[in-house]
Amino acid sequence: MSAISAPSTAPTTPRADAILARLGGRQSSSASATDEMQNRFLTLLTTQLKNQDPLNPMDNAEVTSQLAQMSTVQGIENLNKLFKQFLETNSVSELSALVGRGVLIEGERMALTQAGGVGGVELTQPADQVVVTLFDANGLPVRKLDLGALEAGTHNFVWDGRADDGQVAAPGTYRMVVEAKSNGDPVPAKTLQLAQVTAVVRGPNGADLQLGSEGVYRLDEIKQVLS
Repeated sequence: MSAISAPSTAPTTPRADAILARLGGRQSSSASATDEMQNRFLTLLTTQLKNQDPLNPMDNAEVTSQLAQMSTVQGIENLNKLFKQFLETNSVSELSALVGRGVLIEGERMALTQAGGVGGVELTQPADQVVVTLFDANGLPVRKLDLGALEAGTHNFVWDGRADDGQVAAPGTYRMVVEAKSNGDPVPAKTLQLAQVTAVVRGPNGADLQLGSEGVYRLDEIKQVLS
């Protein structure tokens, strides 16, 4: 995918509309690959159940464990595909393919442009309720985004720029706060902010990524590639 021009208000932040234009097709392709993987897993599990020893059948805990493994693999498959070759080589030439792309990193800032804003959340376990609150520069809440139920892992979301009262919020930088719960109990969660890969640099253990004014990040600190 091509590099994304940055808005003048945030030199190192890709435009939200350019990223959103790319999310749809990529998510469809990812969904097809995920469905294929899930079908293969279920076929194998079904065959295993059919051919099990009737005198020594699989117990519920074993079946549940295998299903949990499928869910975990499904959640990280896309990220692994993106970084597999990079992690194996960790070379400047390989990582140069990421220059110009938008990525999510740990952070609480969201840059709002006329096209909207892009952010993300990372959950350590599934949650049946995830809410992100956006605060302006004065610390006042502007918008609450109900993301609903989410599985464990990394998720991106979009803010259309409208406040809770329906008015269009002013472009600028907003602070994100996430609250996640499962059956009423808190679930550990982090907010993720958008940045753009501007260069590849050599680090002490290989190649790292320069994310504009955000600084230099290791590959394992990149949570998701968006564009």
